Amino acid sequence: MLLSVALALSTLTTSFDVAGVKVILRQITGNDVVAANLYLLGGSRQNTAANAGIEPLLLQVSERGTQAYPREVLRRSMSRLGTEIVVAPSSDWTVFGIRSTREVFDSTWAVFADRLMRPRLNKMDVTLVQAQLLSAIRQRRDDPDASADYLADSIAFIGHPYGTPVSGTEKSVASLDSAQLRQYQREQIVTSRMLLVVVGDMDRAHIEKLVRETLGRLPHGPYQWTLPPRVPELPTAVAVERRNLPTNYILGYYSGPLAGSADYQTLRIATSVLTGRMFAEIRSRQNLTYDVHAPFLDRAATAGGLYVTTVAPDTALKLMRAAITELQMGLLDRTGLEELEQQFITEYFLDNETNAAQADFIARAQLYQGDYRAADRFVADLRRITPEMVQRVARIYMKGIRFAYVGDPSKVNPATIALF
Repeated sequence: MLLSVALALSTLTTSFDVAGVKVILRQITGNDVVAANLYLLGGSRQNTAANAGIEPLLLQVSERGTQAYPREVLRRSMSRLGTEIVVAPSSDWTVFGIRSTREVFDSTWAVFADRLMRPRLNKMDVTLVQAQLLSAIRQRRDDPDASADYLADSIAFIGHPYGTPVSGTEKSVASLDSAQLRQYQREQIVTSRMLLVVVGDMDRAHIEKLVRETLGRLPHGPYQWTLPPRVPELPTAVAVERRNLPTNYILGYYSGPLAGSADYQTLRIATSVLTGRMFAEIRSRQNLTYDVHAPFLDRAATAGGLYVTTVAPDTALKLMRAAITELQMGLLDRTGLEELEQQFITEYFLDNETNAAQADFIARAQLYQGDYRAADRFVADLRRITPEMVQRVARIYMKGIRFAYVGDPSKVNPATIALF
């Protein structure tokens, strides 16, 4: 709570348009660090099975040279500035962001904007970055957790845009070339797809000037942001990858509400309660695992889930089912819920105290709830949650779980999976 009080005393958050670019500026006086996140909206909905991974590839290749900054000039410039430009694709958008100090922000912005507006996209550079991305995709097979992640996405999000991996597949990434990247840059790098969130000690006039002279010169385009459809509610199922491992990995998801729903924050709390109960029983009392939790996928179309890695998967799954049933049938103690909400709020703000994390927090409020000021209501929204609300969302959403199983399938009875 100290962080939220400090922010209230020292920040001013405003929203404005600059030449077709939506900008949200959180000016924090005396904070020399600046994070500028440009959200290229669409995420998995920008992709098809044929071109999945095209946007991350385009932005990664742009690091190897632009019209104003050939490769070696760009590298020397970034090294001299000591700043970072990040590329982070996700289901709802791709973040193209700056991590800088106030002193060298303008110089970093010049490189950042040129990478977006005028990348060279030489064939040799495309081939090199393509090979790096393909290697990363193939390495998923070496990590059981990564395999479980990929397998769970493939079974849980059938029929939904999230089922198309934003980083691409071996087939889609290998098929891309310079001509496709240039066409995508011309047609899809448009201001209607952009939300710029800046956090740091920068004033509005300065940001307006930078945007107007660079990104504001891009075409506007026809894009309109909307929330995606809910993840389909599907019957319980399991996808198995048979592996000879010391332990077994289980990850499953169920459909949650859209992020604009009144149930959005309640399910977040419900999964936190479920995590605590499963940890206490499966990890602390039974000692069946080193990691068990109930993930909450904080996306425009949310999902909740179950995760455990264990040598006794059938027993662990039965205990997880019991924890869900307890949440669905019983009511939480009101005082205990209030304490958990306070702990959750404290941890959440600690996790979001960097400027870059604050930018994400603001962007989610704007895009998920239609108003960046919803971020300021986060604490009040959580404190309004009651035991009855937690029970209700557990009953409505915690069903039809679609599992990925990586390990020895003989250790799980199919009837146990069917309990979910």
